Formats: sequence, C-alpha cells, structure tokens
Amino acid sequence: MKIVLIGGANSLMNSLINKLNKEGHRVCLLTGSAYKQDGYGKVFETYNFAYSSVSLCDVFESINPDVTICLGAYDSNYHWENAERESVTFASCLINILMAYSTVKRGRFLFLSSEEVYGGGLTEPVEEQAPTSPQTLRGMALAQGEELCENYRRTRDLDIIVARLDHLYSIPQTLKDVDNVCAKLCLDALDSGVITINPKDRAAFLYEADAVEYIYRLVAGAEHRESLYHISPSEPVTYLELARMVQRYMGKDKKLKTDEDVDSELQYIELEGEQDLDEGDIRIVRKNEPDSCRILSNKLYNSEFGMARFGNLENNIRKMAVYMKRNRDVFLMKNEAEPTFWERLRRGAGWIIQALLPFVENLVCFIPFFMLNNRAVDSRYFANMDFYLLYVLLFAIVYGQQQATVSAFLATAGYCFRQMYDRSGFEIMLDYNTYVWVAQLFILGLVVGYMRDQIRIMRSEAREHSEFLTSQLNDIQDINKSNVRVKDALEVQIVNQNGSIGKLYNITAQLDQYTPEEVLFYAAAMLSQLMESKDVAIYSVANAGYARLSASTSEKARHLGNSIRYAEMEDMYHEIVQHKVYINRTMDDRYPLMANALFEEDEMQLILMVWGISWEHMTLGQANLLTVVSYLIQNAVLRANRYLEALENQRYIKGTKVMETDAFSGLVHAYLEAQKKNLTVCTLIKVQVDSAHQDEAGQALTSKLRQSDYIGTMKDGCLYALLSNTSSSDARIVMERFEQVGYASEMVASVAD
Repeated sequence: MKIVLIGGANSLMNSLINKLNKEGHRVCLLTGSAYKQDGYGKVFETYNFAYSSVSLCDVFESINPDVTICLGAYDSNYHWENAERESVTFASCLINILMAYSTVKRGRFLFLSSEEVYGGGLTEPVEEQAPTSPQTLRGMALAQGEELCENYRRTRDLDIIVARLDHLYSIPQTLKDVDNVCAKLCLDALDSGVITINPKDRAAFLYEADAVEYIYRLVAGAEHRESLYHISPSEPVTYLELARMVQRYMGKDKKLKTDEDVDSELQYIELEGEQDLDEGDIRIVRKNEPDSCRILSNKLYNSEFGMARFGNLENNIRKMAVYMKRNRDVFLMKNEAEPTFWERLRRGAGWIIQALLPFVENLVCFIPFFMLNNRAVDSRYFANMDFYLLYVLLFAIVYGQQQATVSAFLATAGYCFRQMYDRSGFEIMLDYNTYVWVAQLFILGLVVGYMRDQIRIMRSEAREHSEFLTSQLNDIQDINKSNVRVKDALEVQIVNQNGSIGKLYNITAQLDQYTPEEVLFYAAAMLSQLMESKDVAIYSVANAGYARLSASTSEKARHLGNSIRYAEMEDMYHEIVQHKVYINRTMDDRYPLMANALFEEDEMQLILMVWGISWEHMTLGQANLLTVVSYLIQNAVLRANRYLEALENQRYIKGTKVMETDAFSGLVHAYLEAQKKNLTVCTLIKVQVDSAHQDEAGQALTSKLRQSDYIGTMKDGCLYALLSNTSSSDARIVMERFEQVGYASEMVASVAD
C-alpha cells in the first residue's frame, strides 16, 4: 500500500516508518515544513510542504495514497508553549489537510489524538461514547480536531478514523524528546533529585512500540466498525508507584528505605521531604493539587482487533533510567539565560528606529526649507517660488499621504510664523489668502501622497501575486521532480527486483515445460527458490479434512507427516479457508511459518507450506509475494490436473485402477527423477505375478494401497506398485499386505526404460 505520514520528526514518526517499511509498504512523508528537515527515517519520497500550502491538493493527487496517517497530537511541528496561537494554527492546518485528502476521495485517513481531550477526576476508564471535557487549550484544540474529522467523515462519506492514545511514552534520545510523564520524572530525578507528584493520581501508560503495533492494525485492517477508538493498556498505575520505579532505577545502588516505621506511604513521602538529600538519593515530594485520573477504556478496540502488550512499564523505566544516566550530559544542558530588560530593549530598538526615521527626516528637512522660504521673501528672483509647496510634495512623493500630512502641518506653522514678523496673528487668521494657500498645500500634498500610496499598494500586490505564482510553480516543479524520482524508482524496481511480476512469471512459466506428472514436484522447487526457503511442502487435499503430501524439498518440510488433518490446525485453517495467507507470528512449532491454499471453484485443492523464513521476512510484502506465486503455480497445476482428467480413460485399463504401461512408466520416471532431486520420497515395488493374471492381481492389490499410490505395468511386462512419500521401511508394511492376499513382491531401485 501507499501510505502518507504527516508530521514532524520525532520518535513516534520514525517508529511508524520502520514498521511500515518492514511490512513492505511504500511510505511517503509530508513534513509540514517548506524547508528540508533532518531526523526522519528512510522513506520512499519526502514532500517538504507547509500544511498551509495551496499545493497540498496537488501533493495528495500526485501520491494518491491508500492510507494517510496524521500525527496530530504528536506532531512536533506544533509548539504548545503559546497555546492560544498554536490552537488557531493547528485547526487551520488540519482543515487544509482534510480538504486536500477529501479531494482525492481515496483511502483511509487516521488522526492521532490523546487522552487530553478528557479532564481529570474520572473514577472509571472512560469509553469512546463519553463526551469530551478538555481542561487545557491543547486538549480543546485536539477535541476540535476530532470534531473536524468526524464532520468530514459524515458530510463527505470518507473513511476517517480517530485514535486516542493513552499517556504515550517512549525512551527519550535527546532533551527535546522529554515530552511525557515518565521521561519528565526521570529528568527531575536526574537533575535535582526531587520528584514532585500527587500520589493519588492514576494513569495508564502506553509504550510507543505497542502503540505502533495497534496503529498498524487500524492501517492494515480491511474493515472497521467504528470511527473512534481508544488505544490504551487500561492498566492503571498510581503516580506513587511510577515514582517508586523511577526512584529505584535512577537512584544510586544501595538498599532502598522501607516504610515499616510509618503508618502509610503518604506519610513516608512527607518524611522524605524533610530529610537531607545525599548524593545519588532520589526524594519524592507531595504536590498539593486535586487528584487526577484519566484512563481510556480499550474494550471497543480489543473486541474488534485484539490487543497484546509487548512492553512492560517497569522494564521500560529501567531502560529509560539506564540510558538517561549514561547520557546525563545530553539531558542536563542548561538553557540560555533569560535576557535582561535593556537587552530586550536593545534587540527591539530596530523597528522603533525604523518607524521614527521618516518623522525625524521630516523635522530635519523642514529647517532648511524654512530658511529658504525666509530668504526668498525678500529676494528679487525667488519671491514667487513656494518652497513649502516643494517641501510637502517632496515628502508626499517619497513617503506618501501620512508624511505629506505631517509636512503640511509643519509648513503651515512655518508660514504663519513668518507672517507674524509683519502682522499680528489675528490679521493672519482674517486673511482669506492664508486659507487658500493652506488648502492648496493640503490638497496637493494629500492627492500626491494618495497616488503614491496607491502605486505602492499596486506594486506590492503585483509582487505578492508574482511571488505566489512563483511559489506555486516551484511547488509544481518539486512535485514533478518527486513524480519523476518515483517513476524512475519503480522502473528500476520492475526491471531489477527479484520479486517483480515479470521475473516471477518467467520462472513459473517454466512449469509448462514439464509433464503433468512432474508439475507438482518442480512447483515445490520453484516456490523454494522464489520464497528463498529450503523447506517447502505441497499437500494435496484428499477430502474435507485430510491432505496428503505431494511434494517437499527437505526433511524439515516433511516433518508433519505424509497425511495431515488440516482442519484441526485451527490457526492456519481459519486463515487459509478465507483465502488469506497464514503467517505464524507466534513461531508455533506445530504450524509452518507461512501457508497458502489454492482453490478451484471455492474448493480447496492444494496447501502450500513454507518453513525456514527469517523473522524479518515474515511481512505483508512476503505474504503478497506468496499469494502471487501461488496463483502463477495454480495455473500450471490446474492445467496438468485437467489434462490428466481428460486422459483418465486412456491411462487406466478399462474397469480397473491399473494404469496402462505408457502412463505408468511416465509417472514412475517422474517420481524417481524428483526423488533424486530431493523433491519427494517414493518406493517402487515389483509384484511377482505372471502376465496372464496381472489384471486380477491389480484389482486385488489396489484395495491394499492408499489413494495417493499407483499400480500399473512397465515396458518389461511386469506389474509394479509406486508408493508415494513412502520410505523403504514403510514399504515393507505394504509388502506384508500383498503377501496376505497371496502375492509376493520385492523393492526395486529403478527399471529399464
């Protein structure tokens, strides 16, 4: 499947990448940033686009994913220190992602949420139908994100699942990975030696490796009944028990104190808070706050998908403590000192100076224009030149309407001040020429400033539009480059990959070269080659409950026996009867590591079993390979069976189960050649009877043979019995049966052609 992961680089993202790669899926990554980021695992293709990018729809259409996983609550691109601002960003980005996903209308969308959508104080594990009650802004943002997913699912009929993870934790590798309760308590113990908790708080902690397995079941499942699931171990642990684990493994190696001399563990905590702290000791201190309990119920998920825990909390705390103590320098890096008021003022002075600079320039330039105007009044040549008008127009052209207004006020003040040399202020106010001059000054300044502002706005809009189109063009080029890389990679995969359809078909097509009697033997050999396993067996279904061994490649492949009751192999039977590949994930010795069945008109004909596969290759990709190989082998096997059925009247002596000479000779030759190549085990028995009574002897001896054994005549004219999957020691039992009905026999290694 093609799977898109959406989120920033962190431990959960890399764990999902590793799991999906191991299962043989093609993983693409949408980083949420326009710039290349480090810290991701190996993926098929990476798309560096912001969540707000208008090209997100093009990205989804280009990938056309089968499954999309949005990390949501665990996306490291969001920084919740400023929760108010980040909540808006989170909601808008999620809307853009859902809109892009809905344009494709293909595949499943999985959104990861957390237990923060519920408040504390819950007495019982909360189930999915319980209404959310977040107490933090981050919890409110996640609850809104869940509602967005649900609205898109209902209104657009999309396959969207919300998975709430309960108190997810992992072993941190760096200081930025300390984002869960377990890691924070370990860091407090490592840093200050003091763990501050509310002892009565309870929570269920989900290990990251377990969470990845549960998420994958939602990804790989063909169907699901609900749109919201809780993923939780549902095994509550008090914070006091958690703190004890941290104290046990983060403290120095010595005998722990006990609480035998105090009434309760809570009193012991209070006593510890009063004691002096020795080097290496860990002290637990009570936090005075209301009790909190948030535990998610996993009943709904468990009933549909099943849950099996792989991690143990105490063992993981021990690993976490060992790693953090070994790398204490990584986790105890001190943060940069908080800048002082004067440092912050100095850093922020740049924009203040930039904002005040036009006003300062206006005041400075006013002085020379004021002096020029005063000199021009008494000048013979410049008396009619209006320097104030030039001054206002200059600032209107350079800075626009705002500075034109300021310069007009300054020019008016300078004009009135100069007129007061010869007249009083009252006379100036009564002179209509003053108002005409001021009006033309403001009109010209504001009009020119307005035009300047409009031209600047138009240029800015044109520049922004050009940048927008350029960014879209760059995005399209990036997507096209990604598509070209994907195309080239797929071409190389088709041409060079050992498991490509072309090569598989070429190998299995060689079965057409063999006779119908040889097809099953060499089908086992080819299956062994393609699955890279030395232990392969093919069983033919004899009736409703039994299957007989037809071909095998090793003693290990024959260890189940010549005949098996496959219906009693429940784990395997339930899978193959549904036309699925069985994978022995529990490594049960009673079953093969992989098995698949071939059907003809819904009736099981063959069962292919494979051993000797490494754990790393027991993946969905290898299962798909077995399915493809099985179908290709089936074509040759069915062709051979139909050929033999069509010639059945010619292969047997009429009215008997004794094979004609040519048919039996070809069958014996095929079995003996296959035995030389270790593809089967057989024994050839020569019956001592004269040629006149061969038909009578054949009919009598047929009742003493199994359905998978054969009897017939060879070119030397003698009667023989071919015992398939029978060793020499087992053949003696058959020979004794022959003697009981009056026919002596002997084993022969080969016969003349």
